Amino acid sequence: MSQPQPEVTPNPGASVTPQREELRRLHRRYAETDDPRERDRIREQLVRGYESLVHFLARRFQNRGEPLEDIVQVGFLGLIKAIDRFDPDLGNEFTTFATPTILGEIRRYFRDKGWAIRFPRRLQELYQQVVRTNEELKNELNRQPTVAEVAERLGVEQDDVLEAMEMSSALTPISIDATIGGSDAEDGRQLGESIGTDDPNLDRVEMREVLERAMQHLNERERRIMIMRFFEEMSQSEVAKRLGISQMHVSRLQRAALEQLREYVPRESA
Repeated sequence: MSQPQPEVTPNPGASVTPQREELRRLHRRYAETDDPRERDRIREQLVRGYESLVHFLARRFQNRGEPLEDIVQVGFLGLIKAIDRFDPDLGNEFTTFATPTILGEIRRYFRDKGWAIRFPRRLQELYQQVVRTNEELKNELNRQPTVAEVAERLGVEQDDVLEAMEMSSALTPISIDATIGGSDAEDGRQLGESIGTDDPNLDRVEMREVLERAMQHLNERERRIMIMRFFEEMSQSEVAKRLGISQMHVSRLQRAALEQLREYVPRESA
């Protein structure tokens, strides 16, 4: 059973949506301030400012079996994540930055609500066809149709029908409290006892591999700057001395490298 989504609804009594320049000013102030109350106030204003963006993206997923209002709520979660991660000093438009985050949050919601195991789209579509055809033939024949009859109606091989039918268990996952290895609790054990725990370092290993692949798209100087800045934790002035260039030049190269990584990291992790 999926967890209920928290309510992240903009204040209904809000004033008109802030204009573009006002939104930019709010982003800069949000990045500068450390006051929790001010950050909450600014975040609420930013959420109101981009409410139309969330609704626009959420409507792309309507008529997929989930209420639009639930999809919108998930979209607001993605919006808040984007607001927290956005760096206005990089000069990017927030809507360009936030759209992949909002869409990713919505897609993750549908993925979690859907199949317990991810199967190829071809098999998922065939499974739906098998279910419909099975019901149609059962009504026509007044009995349960055979695999051969379903396959003939669909114009596919019997093995394809059997493979699709095996997917039905993916829609009703077994509880981790289920008993395995015996007919009762005394003879068997709970499934959860045989499941290992997550290694907290796995995500870091995967992200490091993704980042290394994305770094290959940078030139040698940009890679050196990124390594010195974020792995060796050197300041911009220290990097400038090491490379024999100005700190302003380091800042420009770092900004260009970060913009490229923002583009290539999602591709490499896909």
